[in-house]
Amino acid sequence: MLRIFWVALLTCVAAVAVVTAALVSPWWWLAAGPLLAVLMLAGWDLLQRRHSILRNYPVLGHLRFALEGIRPELQQYFIERNVDGRPFDRDTRSIVYERAKGTDAEEPFGTELDLYETGREFLVPSMAPHAVRADPPRVRVGGPDCSQPYDMALLNVSAMSFGSLSANAVLALNTGAALGGFAHDTGEGGLSEYHLRPGGDLVWEIGTGYFGCRTKDGAFDEHQFAEKAAHPQVKCVSLKLSQGAKPGIGGVLPGAKVNAEIAEVRGVPQGRTVISPPYHQVFSTPRELVRFIGRMRELSGGKPTGFKLCVGSRRQFLAVCKAMLDEGVTPDFIIVDGAEGGTGAAPLEFADNVGMPLTDGLLTVHNSLLGTGLRDRVRIGASGKVATGSDLVKRLLQGADYTNSARAMMFAVGCIQAQRCHTNTCPTGVTTQDPRRARALDVGDKSQRVQRFQEATVKSAQQIMAAMGVDEPSQLRPHMLHRRLDPQTVRSYAELYPELGPGQLVNDAPQLWAQDWDAANPDDFTA
Repeated sequence: MLRIFWVALLTCVAAVAVVTAALVSPWWWLAAGPLLAVLMLAGWDLLQRRHSILRNYPVLGHLRFALEGIRPELQQYFIERNVDGRPFDRDTRSIVYERAKGTDAEEPFGTELDLYETGREFLVPSMAPHAVRADPPRVRVGGPDCSQPYDMALLNVSAMSFGSLSANAVLALNTGAALGGFAHDTGEGGLSEYHLRPGGDLVWEIGTGYFGCRTKDGAFDEHQFAEKAAHPQVKCVSLKLSQGAKPGIGGVLPGAKVNAEIAEVRGVPQGRTVISPPYHQVFSTPRELVRFIGRMRELSGGKPTGFKLCVGSRRQFLAVCKAMLDEGVTPDFIIVDGAEGGTGAAPLEFADNVGMPLTDGLLTVHNSLLGTGLRDRVRIGASGKVATGSDLVKRLLQGADYTNSARAMMFAVGCIQAQRCHTNTCPTGVTTQDPRRARALDVGDKSQRVQRFQEATVKSAQQIMAAMGVDEPSQLRPHMLHRRLDPQTVRSYAELYPELGPGQLVNDAPQLWAQDWDAANPDDFTA
């Protein structure tokens, strides 16, 4: 009855306005026109059957949808505290923005965090801190079978494809990498001119779609791969097994986004939806995976070759380690992506519930390689919410040799965490193929911000290490990071995650590992 009353009242007011406009003055159409439009909208709302709210609250119900549309902005700017935001809180975003702009990332008056909260972690300072070394450390990536090793920076650009990112965003990231002397992972979307034009070092990532090195039916093309891997800017090649935010599923690029340029880069038909399968065609067992890694290294001319994964089953990863031992072939690097990692789009159930967080995955890979005596042959990269110097130090301490960052690098080129990456309506031109939106991203300015952010973050990590009495990342130890288990109990990582000795799994597996080690089968992922 209430809705009928309001529609009747609106009809009467509109009728009066129309009559007045017709009999008194044409200026009354300024009121009559909008009233008639609102009346038509109310009639449509009453007749449509899709939205119950609009049928019960014609016109007014649209306010609910409007507010819902700007909910992330209202939450971010007016409601959340500095330490509450997700995936990245305001304090973290501010640190990235300030470092990218070259301003001081400092705060007065002390921490806003509850340091007695369960799960809170802290790094252990030394009573005899060291001076900060002048030159940032680098990590030599390349095992005994690698003839072209690469010196990796402690912080690099993580995997983001052209197609997911705009051309200007890719140009800015690679130009920043060239200016700062760090690596830029291409993502699985192929090797585009925007990756190559600025001259920055590249890690070429190959996913299940084999974009840029695929046959017409979607299989891996060795000739194309060898030709492109020989490019001097390609310093490493990486096989993507899975991604932290959506492990176990493939990607879909709608046909509307597959323009001529993206089609050429990916080697797919223009205008047709591209589906990346969840599995690889080139291997089906741990042994075949290891052999294919060796083949990729051979085709690339001996460049560092590895793979990226979000860890799920410890037993399956141990099966890969057994295959490495049997075949005498090891990757030069393994990138561990945490379940907290980012993505342009993923089902919420996968992002929230599938895969190990980075800490658990990183420690699993590090200890597995230690226990099989392979750790000195393989470098480990860590990817997943690395944005600050303390993030970097924690990951090095947990077993990584270097780190990669995606979303923090996006912040550096202007991302505001609007969370519209999958809609093609990114307000800052970072994750869109709309040329009108992408043109807002100035490559010259943003590339300098990327370089400044990376340099300042590595410097911050060096300062933290110096405060801990450490000169080199290799001197970091698990006992230097503590976690609060409850208000009265604090334990170090050395106590929480006992480190395996070199070759311990092979010689005498400890009880906590023995069952998985015995069951791991180098010829079967499903064992």
